[in-house]
Amino acid sequence: MAASVFDSQLYGDLFTSGDAGRLFTDSAEVRAILLVEGALAKVQGAAGVIPADSAAAISRAVMEVQVDPSSLRKPTGQNGVPVPGLVSAFRAEMNAPEHAQYVHWGATSQDIMDTGLMLRLRQALMLIEADLLSTTQSLAKLADAHADLPMPARTYGQHATPTSFGAVAASWGAPLLALLQELPSLRDTCLLVSLSGAAGTAAALGMQSADLRAELAKALSLGDPGRSWHTDRSPILRIADWMLRVNLALGKIGEDCTALVQTGIGELVLSGSGSSSTMPQKQNPVAPSVLIALARQNTALMSVLHSASMHQHQRDGAAWFSEWLCLPQIVLASASAARVSRELSAGITPNPAAMHSALNAGFDMIHAEALSFALTETLPRPEAQAITKTLCKEAAATGTPLRTLVKRDYPQLDSAALFDADQQLGQAPTEARCFATDVAASLADPTS
Repeated sequence: MAASVFDSQLYGDLFTSGDAGRLFTDSAEVRAILLVEGALAKVQGAAGVIPADSAAAISRAVMEVQVDPSSLRKPTGQNGVPVPGLVSAFRAEMNAPEHAQYVHWGATSQDIMDTGLMLRLRQALMLIEADLLSTTQSLAKLADAHADLPMPARTYGQHATPTSFGAVAASWGAPLLALLQELPSLRDTCLLVSLSGAAGTAAALGMQSADLRAELAKALSLGDPGRSWHTDRSPILRIADWMLRVNLALGKIGEDCTALVQTGIGELVLSGSGSSSTMPQKQNPVAPSVLIALARQNTALMSVLHSASMHQHQRDGAAWFSEWLCLPQIVLASASAARVSRELSAGITPNPAAMHSALNAGFDMIHAEALSFALTETLPRPEAQAITKTLCKEAAATGTPLRTLVKRDYPQLDSAALFDADQQLGQAPTEARCFATDVAASLADPTS
């Protein structure tokens, strides 16, 4: 098995991460680092920190010079970071030592790498957002179209009371919509530049350091943190936490879909289900299983990322290396889940016949709560509950539908309405339609 399923030739289509996978390659990291070096030189040239002609030469070279990541393997192994080897190779490729000497002026490796990481995380968030928007729209369509389609709600795996499939779809989509609405603030507060020098003091940049950091932020369209965040990994943690919550929300969809297509329930039909190598009758819920697995994986990886956020002193190699090991996997797991959910949500179809059959199973006891409250119109609540429990026991023991027993003992009750799932949906249809309306409003006004 490949070390990472996301770039595996064998498993790549199962755990597809789309274009997000390209953001976490050696070539993408080198390109991001060079873009940051070029932007840094440009703002330093404008501020007179380095010669303007050298800044222009560096900016041009960044767009022209290609550095093979494989050539950086040995120096990275020696230095612990790729920047020294990359800067050395870049300076050599410039073939203009009078200008090349100003590359990486006053910065430290972590400044360049963290800022380059933010450029890639920004792109990853855009890709995940696009897939979540598609998923949310599909769920909104399901919620609106099936707002009044009754089905059993289940608690602890057992029938509880009737709900509607539209409300179920809305419950899947509401967390996604909330996550999408968090993105503007997340981008503003967490996608940050870093320019603090060797020990976070920016001493080599002098009194202009704050202005240079602000200009670098503008040049790269990132935020200015107003401080050093070398050892404060909060921006990384918050972005990763958002991605984990994406996985958890999508994993919930996976769990429900897996349960609702299982033998004996069959209340959903999924397009693109997988087949068995030996059992031709099977249609395996592959996509839901992927969503569940990715949610579990990211939950575990987040604990590593949290422990990696505790840095010793002003720089901590072990903590930083731990971040490198898990953060790309967290991002790609979130991107993969978003991509899989987009296809899954567009192919979900309810099975009304199976839902109707399930509602009518169990001798009408799915309506027991409604019965107990109907009895409270003339009886104290404890007595109404006790009577309902006794009738349920009799129904189960004799195989007699609960509605038959109610007609026998309480003919004054409106049994037709009491045992009609369409009339016992409560707020489910309203919640389904409200979600669909919220999605439409959010799409009309992306800032809402």
